[in-house]
Amino acid sequence: MRKIRMGMVGGGQGAFIGAIHRIAAQMDNEIELVCGAFSSDPERSLESGKALYLDPARCYGSYQEMFHREKELPADKRMDMVTIVTPNHLHFPVARLALESGFHVMSDKPATLTLKEALELAALVKQSSLLYGLSHTYTGYPMVKEAKSRIAAGALGKIKKVVVEYPQGWLAAKENEQSKQASWRLDPAQSGISCCIGDIGVHAANLAEYITGLEITALSASLTTNVEDRLLDDDGTVLLRFNNNAHGVLLASQISVGEENNLRIRVYGERASLDWSQLEPNSLLMKFPDQASQLIRSGVGELAQATITSLRTPAGHPEGYLEAFANLYRGFAYRLRSRLETDNTGGHLLEETNALDVPGIYEAVRGMAFIENVVAASQSELKWHPFSLVPNEELAIIPQGAKHA
Repeated sequence: MRKIRMGMVGGGQGAFIGAIHRIAAQMDNEIELVCGAFSSDPERSLESGKALYLDPARCYGSYQEMFHREKELPADKRMDMVTIVTPNHLHFPVARLALESGFHVMSDKPATLTLKEALELAALVKQSSLLYGLSHTYTGYPMVKEAKSRIAAGALGKIKKVVVEYPQGWLAAKENEQSKQASWRLDPAQSGISCCIGDIGVHAANLAEYITGLEITALSASLTTNVEDRLLDDDGTVLLRFNNNAHGVLLASQISVGEENNLRIRVYGERASLDWSQLEPNSLLMKFPDQASQLIRSGVGELAQATITSLRTPAGHPEGYLEAFANLYRGFAYRLRSRLETDNTGGHLLEETNALDVPGIYEAVRGMAFIENVVAASQSELKWHPFSLVPNEELAIIPQGAKHA
């Protein structure tokens, strides 16, 4: 029995999401950070690692060096898994070399730069039999799991309509582009063919499919660029069709002034509806046509096992983004531990593993397909487009809609 040893690529000094991953990974005392290639600048990588109190000998100048040298360490020293927290264009090459080197992978989303890469990655994961996880964080919230459980149990009846929205305002002005977080997201070479849809729209699409258990089968999209000389979209509206004939609307925006991370989903069924917002994550509102609405609170009353397993504190003690993130790492750690330990762990661990699901390569492929399908639909004059898992390598990187403020 020991902690799972984690390495990290990216996430050095000045990065945002790297620190979030480190906090989440270590929250449940299942995982420890032992090494990293925190920057493409070897000196910066070393300084970042030293600031985290890591052994300087395991603060590497490149991810290639890290995988090569970690493989040479004794089995009781080397890392078990790697977390990828780089800009998008590095997700695939890092994940590919990690799998080829025998290391399990947890990656920030989106999984790759293109759908073609995602499909190649899926083949590598299957071939390697190693674990692959993707940080679609919002699936880790307890009340999201409660919503999913109630829908799966038929509490809403047949799903008729899904409305999911993710407005932000942090890229509303030209001067907002100067930050490190903005600069690479707006660079097609690092971000890919989309900024807004690739960054937050894919979260909204994943949440819609996760909660409802449905798949998007067709879409119609309009993406726009609202700031002069910006190459990628910063706002989008997508109409959706699902595989049970339900319809939906997905709104994603990074130029909605005053909005923070106001992710919200409403699911309407024949008998009832559910409403969840990240700004009030411990509450789930259930509405009916013929009775009073029901406010479901985390930790109160009868809840699904998946909800209970994902909770850490008593009712009335808020749990949020970091805890949801940590639930993904806890689920990943349980799965990885079941492979590392050959003794019989008993039923409790298996029960926890099943309750704490983790987005994986399936979600990775569908996420990249969603991004490419939305961009293609926005560039087309046709209204509806079947949801395709075939890469579209002819997509042009142009200002979407060319609607400048």
